[in-house]
Amino acid sequence: MAFGLYITHPQVRIDPDVPVPRWGLSDLGAARAREAAQSAWARKLGRIISSDEVKAIETAEILGSATGISIEIAGDTHENDRSATGFLPPPQFEDAANWFFAHPEDSFQGWERAVDAQKRIVTAVTRILADHDHRVPIAFVGHGGVGTLLKCHLSRKPIARDRDQPGGGGNLFCFALADRTVSCDWTPIEKWEGFQA
Repeated sequence: MAFGLYITHPQVRIDPDVPVPRWGLSDLGAARAREAAQSAWARKLGRIISSDEVKAIETAEILGSATGISIEIAGDTHENDRSATGFLPPPQFEDAANWFFAHPEDSFQGWERAVDAQKRIVTAVTRILADHDHRVPIAFVGHGGVGTLLKCHLSRKPIARDRDQPGGGGNLFCFALADRTVSCDWTPIEKWEGFQA
């Protein structure tokens, strides 16, 4: 049985003077992505979909190098829109993220609401999978916020921060393409051992 993955980009190069969607991977993040690309699961991928943010594209391209496949960009799979506040220092960002997940039907200072971001990512993934060959493993490369919202939906659980990925990024969860049930919790990309049917 083939698998689907949702993969979050690993560590990024933080630059307060650059819009967050244009941040790229840090040296550590790129190294982790290269290590993951050597995994047996990465070589099984037949399709890789990336958000249009630089850090996701860089991660997807590194993973794509394992099989030589070209990545596809899906602009509606971007992270929750936080442009209203711009860059927030890490402690303030964590407080804001806690609020975002705790109040999914409200907006944090102009951010995209969690319920709206969830609807967007679920709609995008559903559209892409609708005409995808379910015998072919596929990976969606994106972000922790919308990835958690997707995972909550697939797991049929309410939106909550305690379902978020561990800090640092570069994690994945797996789901069966046949019925879209989640088969593993967040796991570091370089440590996942593959889909178990």
